[in-house]
Amino acid sequence: MAHRFKQSNLSEKLPLHLLKYKSTAIGLMLIVVLAFLAIFAPYLTPYDPIEVDLYNNIQSPSWEHPFGTDNLGRDVLTRVIYATRIDILASIFIVGISMIIGISIGILAGYYGGVIDKVLVGMMDTFLALPEIILALVLVGALGPGLFNVTLALSMLGWVKYARVSRGLALSIKEKEFIEAIKAVGVSDFYLVTHHIMPNTIAPISTLAVLSLGHAILSLAALGFLGLGAQPPMPEWGAMLNEGRIFLRVGWWISIFPGLMIMITVLAFNFIGDGLRDVLDPRLKLRERQ
Repeated sequence: MAHRFKQSNLSEKLPLHLLKYKSTAIGLMLIVVLAFLAIFAPYLTPYDPIEVDLYNNIQSPSWEHPFGTDNLGRDVLTRVIYATRIDILASIFIVGISMIIGISIGILAGYYGGVIDKVLVGMMDTFLALPEIILALVLVGALGPGLFNVTLALSMLGWVKYARVSRGLALSIKEKEFIEAIKAVGVSDFYLVTHHIMPNTIAPISTLAVLSLGHAILSLAALGFLGLGAQPPMPEWGAMLNEGRIFLRVGWWISIFPGLMIMITVLAFNFIGDGLRDVLDPRLKLRERQ
């Protein structure tokens, strides 16, 4: 009971602890701004993100078009704002599905051990031996290009890191004295895992999940740049980078602003992840200082 009380007490004070770190506070503010852009995109700009206006193509940044226009005369600021909704929602979906799969496999391997552990660890090592982006390219090539297929492929490949972390935690937690005491009462394995082992993996897994959001954004952008992600005319940061690539000499803004949004979003998630790590595992910060 004392262990649970400490955990809940920490979760209640977590936002206050996070705000002590300047970089984390900046990251949180950036995410709030990005969320605002994603939610209220239709009300923030008078332009349509996919409407073509060839009379105003490749217009440099101005008061009327702060981010300029692209080769088809579409307002770049509008497309960047609408792409915020697509990229962030897709990255959250990727991390969420990966986390569910990884935690389930990792805890199953760590808690039961034996043959189950050997088989699942062998599967993890096999996935780790191959670059994730290469496997994603193969899967998307088989499924066909499109935002849904890219999101599905990255979700099916991102579970390994969560599985390894949760397995290690499960191996450690199941040897604790309070777990042995609970087993003596005669509770089921399902109850023990869901009420005692899984809650104790939340802290490190949540840090990993926030940091993985930035990685998911980069993976989406990379596959979008290669033409495998969101298909035209859907606005997506990686696809916008690719569209503006051949116009860099005459319309640098077409690629620069989506690239800046990718950089800002990834940095924001990394700042928050670093703050979570320092708050939830202060011993790690002390080791880095030594």
